[in-house]
Amino acid sequence: MKFYLSIFITIGIVFPTFAQTYEFSRLDTLRGTITPERAWWDLAFYDLNVRFNPKDSTLKGSNQVYYKVLKSAQVLQIDLQRPMQINRIEQDGRSLTYTQDGDAYFVQLQKSQVPNHQESLTVYYEGKPHVARRAPWDGGFVFSKDKAGQPYIATACQGLGASSWWPNKDHPYDEPDSMNITVTVPQPLMDVSNGRLIKTTENTDGTRTFQWKVVNPINNYGVNLNIANYTHWSETYQGLKGPLALNYYVLPEHLELAKKQFQQVPMMLKAFEYWFGPYPFYEDGYKLVEVPYLGMEHQSSVTYGNGFRNGYLGRDLSTTGWGLKWDFIIVHESGHEWFANSITNYDVADMWIHESFTNYSESLFTEYYFGKEAGAAYVIGCRKLIKNDRPVVGIHNLNYSGSGDMYYKGGNLLHMIRQIVSNDERWHQMLLGINKTFYHKTVTGTQVENFISQSLNLKLAKVFEQYLHDIRIPVFTYEFKNNELVYRWENCVSKFDMPVKVKIDDQEIVLKPTDQWQKLNKIKPNSTVTVDINYYVNSKNITKS
Repeated sequence: MKFYLSIFITIGIVFPTFAQTYEFSRLDTLRGTITPERAWWDLAFYDLNVRFNPKDSTLKGSNQVYYKVLKSAQVLQIDLQRPMQINRIEQDGRSLTYTQDGDAYFVQLQKSQVPNHQESLTVYYEGKPHVARRAPWDGGFVFSKDKAGQPYIATACQGLGASSWWPNKDHPYDEPDSMNITVTVPQPLMDVSNGRLIKTTENTDGTRTFQWKVVNPINNYGVNLNIANYTHWSETYQGLKGPLALNYYVLPEHLELAKKQFQQVPMMLKAFEYWFGPYPFYEDGYKLVEVPYLGMEHQSSVTYGNGFRNGYLGRDLSTTGWGLKWDFIIVHESGHEWFANSITNYDVADMWIHESFTNYSESLFTEYYFGKEAGAAYVIGCRKLIKNDRPVVGIHNLNYSGSGDMYYKGGNLLHMIRQIVSNDERWHQMLLGINKTFYHKTVTGTQVENFISQSLNLKLAKVFEQYLHDIRIPVFTYEFKNNELVYRWENCVSKFDMPVKVKIDDQEIVLKPTDQWQKLNKIKPNSTVTVDINYYVNSKNITKS
């Protein structure tokens, strides 16, 4: 503990190329680092029990944390963000002492922690959780009312962190193998959370208790509460692993709209099981739950607030027309079941793993139903949303994600790599393979980059460096000299060597430019050179007249 107090006061990290400075405090390190007080124990199971009171927006509860001891230690870190507060912590019925440092609690264990032993401790807590101003981007609780004036409440805390409303090990590298979520709310409200509903209890004090069970590993920000007077219906999807339970929860006044719009769920599953392999959580089922914000990828409990219309709140982000053929939230947030919930970033700096693949899944969905050209047009159409403001990869060990370009630039990066491999079946097998290899795992960006390169048998290190770690758009620069085309990459990282398809007059050819000049013989000086639009690059003819 003294190590962190003395070293991590304030850190300024500067990227000279991009002229941006970021200031971080020791508290960012406590949140974003695998501290010694986190490293010695491995999560096994959460037993979360919450009682929520809509009248004063407070909750009170406990979380029993089961873990495996990896090596001997006596101090354990648990995270809970202010203004929530811990009342007491127990192990084997004995109260433990702890110190609070910002939003981190350091628990002094009395019992000797023996390697390979299974242990647990219970954290009791309460408070009024942070209210989201603009969910899901600004996280927290969202409070609203339905048409009848009943409470309509949901959680969304990806960026803010799960510890904003319940105590946990708030770092993505470690997930519990399974989890119980028990929620008590006033009648006639119900709670919809992750996994399968095991039991509903009508209590004598006018409340109802809902017990949900998750049997797969789950990332903590994917744990959610959705509290309302929901109406419910279900169906069964016959998928690659057999019958999959689909459950839908919406406000009564939206039932007919939802029944029509949610017909896209089986369509989504059919397309994504083709591209990525089986839905990753058959045992926990799939739910789509109406909420009073746009939506989010809560595992097996995807939330929806897109107004029961196609596009993104009725808009086509690509402006090609293809984005109005399907419901953005159903497709995008469900795509995260594969990329974010099954395959999860080890550090939020590599959140591009979640968002780039899921953005690209929108293009693949479009391709599955409307053809390859439609899918390509959609992803290319989204390029205008790229800002190139800062790198796609964030800063590791500080709970700091990269630019929002992880969506549209990341999707275009993947689309472009598909052009480089120039073999659709090999590309398809890579997508299937990455989901099989990293099924229910936390992974680093480097692991994903290496898998793609090895699976496609391509050298892509400089491509990833350029598009994930740099903000410049490479320029294919060329000129005509006599009967030669002279060309190279400019505005790029050192030794950038991405192949590119170009059309010289009517002839399509693959060139392999680097950042050094190369030449192609027997080219007419007045030839027209066009770079394939599927590549996210610029081009420039510097021929002197």
